[in-house]
Amino acid sequence: MTLDSKVALITGAGQGVGQGIAFALAKAGAKVAVAGRTLGKLESTCHTIHQNGGQAMAVECNVKDEQSLQACVDTVIESYGGINILVNNAQEVPLGNLLDVAAQDFDAGLQSGPVATFNLMKLCYPHLKGDGVIVNLATAAAKRWDMSGYGAYAACKEAIRSISRAAACEWGPEGIRTNVILPLAASPALAEWIHERPEETQQYFQTIPQRRVGDCEADIGAFVVMLCGPQCGYVNGQSIALDGGQVFLG
Repeated sequence: MTLDSKVALITGAGQGVGQGIAFALAKAGAKVAVAGRTLGKLESTCHTIHQNGGQAMAVECNVKDEQSLQACVDTVIESYGGINILVNNAQEVPLGNLLDVAAQDFDAGLQSGPVATFNLMKLCYPHLKGDGVIVNLATAAAKRWDMSGYGAYAACKEAIRSISRAAACEWGPEGIRTNVILPLAASPALAEWIHERPEETQQYFQTIPQRRVGDCEADIGAFVVMLCGPQCGYVNGQSIALDGGQVFLG
């Protein structure tokens, strides 16, 4: 139980990668607060955690609303007494060629991604000082040779990488580590991508050296547990791809 007594707040934890991270953190001993827009999905995540002997609470939250984020943080602090780990996973995805992406969809991607991440990091900052860990999510789509159809989405995620690096530098002296993961996992979002672009996805999967898609809990969540633990206490300001070797970040 490497994270025993730690409190983790994960956004977008009702399904997919966020849920897998929540499962793994709970199994490692953390008290988990799962936040998102759909209470039923959050409660399902908590139910599974409780069945496995973990501690979890559901917090309905709209990450695009600063008051909702503040209420979420207040609820977690009141219930669990602190926040040691913050995982910013929630994101609306504006996919499509630039001429086809509506301004409001791009704005929703920005508000749910880098702006929400920025706001929640600042809200959690006072509670993370001393031994806090922030894990933000980006995407390998920003590293594609051909960016057609992915520019707006990648822009949102690259903004997250930039503010994460700044936080690592500015808050590192105060005992807060900030890192970014770029996951590829079998999530509902991936399933939708496969459905909408079957030929493209099959070609993409052939570029994964390990020839498989990661598991949300066993591959992504387990790594986040390690990243939040003492064995990674000197890892700060890094972007780490969890994708079987598909993307080159050099």
